[in-house]
Amino acid sequence: MRNWDLLDEAEIPGSTERLRLFRGKDDFFIKITSVSGELMSSRKFGSEVALGSLPCQRIKNRDTARVLIGGLGMGFTLAAALKELGANAEVTVAELIPAVVEWNKGPLGERSGYPLDDPRTRVHVGDVAALLQCSERAFDVIAMDVDNGPEGLTVDGNDKLYSTAGILLAMQALRPGGVLAYWSAGPDPAFHERLRRCGLVVEEVRVHAHGKKGARHTIWLAS
Repeated sequence: MRNWDLLDEAEIPGSTERLRLFRGKDDFFIKITSVSGELMSSRKFGSEVALGSLPCQRIKNRDTARVLIGGLGMGFTLAAALKELGANAEVTVAELIPAVVEWNKGPLGERSGYPLDDPRTRVHVGDVAALLQCSERAFDVIAMDVDNGPEGLTVDGNDKLYSTAGILLAMQALRPGGVLAYWSAGPDPAFHERLRRCGLVVEEVRVHAHGKKGARHTIWLAS
């Protein structure tokens, strides 16, 4: 850590943990106080890009699509979705931690191309589950990256999004022909089966975090 500077830290609502934003010579990373490794890095974002691009590529009405992204992170998923969509589309990103939004407006924004400045972007600061509850048949794509996947690290309440009830809630907010996408740090056969039992056709994709080497993350595409 000697070559890293702590830029800011923030409380995580519903948790005793805190998020910390660090900057090195050429990149940034975010970590949780009690976990030794990084939660996300501006050098390793291949799977975050895939989470935004893959489901948007599968819908027919990309010019007028309505997309919900659960979790802003470092902005790469949002930027990737916007790249796939037309001028009349709209992407809502739901982020629980206000500081993460501010970090993306500031030092992190340059890395992802400042997607928060795109006129098609809408920001919801709050719980994505609460937004889903009042969004019946509102979205063509819902892409979830609110934690480390079905086995969460940051907020215990995030687990509900990956439960059967959480999946059904997301399905209720999806328009006919829409796509659900979920990101995870690793495979989870139980979650894959849970999606299938909810009546979804599921494809599991493994994507490298950085280029064509190193760790591979999991994305489920369900429709």
